[in-house]
Amino acid sequence: MASNLTYPWLYDVVRARFESDGAMDAFLPQATPPEVLARKGDDRYLSAMTQRIFQAGMQHSVVDAKWPAFEAAFSGFAPEPMAMLDDAALQRHMQNPALIRHWAKLQTIPRNARFILDVRQAQGRGFGAFIADWPVTDIVGLWRLLATRGARLGGRSAAGFLRLVGKDTFLLTSDVVARLVAAGVIARAPASQRDLQAVQGVFNALQQACGRPLCQLSAMLALSIHPAF
Repeated sequence: MASNLTYPWLYDVVRARFESDGAMDAFLPQATPPEVLARKGDDRYLSAMTQRIFQAGMQHSVVDAKWPAFEAAFSGFAPEPMAMLDDAALQRHMQNPALIRHWAKLQTIPRNARFILDVRQAQGRGFGAFIADWPVTDIVGLWRLLATRGARLGGRSAAGFLRLVGKDTFLLTSDVVARLVAAGVIARAPASQRDLQAVQGVFNALQQACGRPLCQLSAMLALSIHPAF
């Protein structure tokens, strides 16, 4: 690991932004405990996948404001009936003015419903338990699985979906990438699996040094570039 990305260095830089340890800890995000993730229904994961897909390229607040209408239109996103949606049914939803009518994104709903059902059948347990048990020391592996088996879950969408449901993950925001580049971990925003593994290694080492979740370390790296306020 680059010498200026030791946890003591990172803590000192970020702590200087806050009045106290308590203020810093209150500002940092929290991950949802695995047992809570495991208890979430598969419908909540399909809803979050779809919400994240619609957020891509749009103001999140606009999508979030419309999400109750999506929940009503798609009957709470239970995967079994959602997997049966055909183009005719989706075309009817395209006529609903309460929704964001994006054809390609609406088409992901049955595809991702089938993905969730396939995982559930293969694992013999709920999709939430599968997500909960995935080791955070290989969170980029979960990103890769979501990108390859899910619909429109590549790029930042896999990490965004996981953050939305509460699974511990780091985010490769511009500030996080800037810190990693400055430290010599990567040369640019990571696009290859080799770069992603290098980034994962840095997060794993930081986590081993302090015990903080990835989401907090991610926020701290971003804050080491820009202040909280």
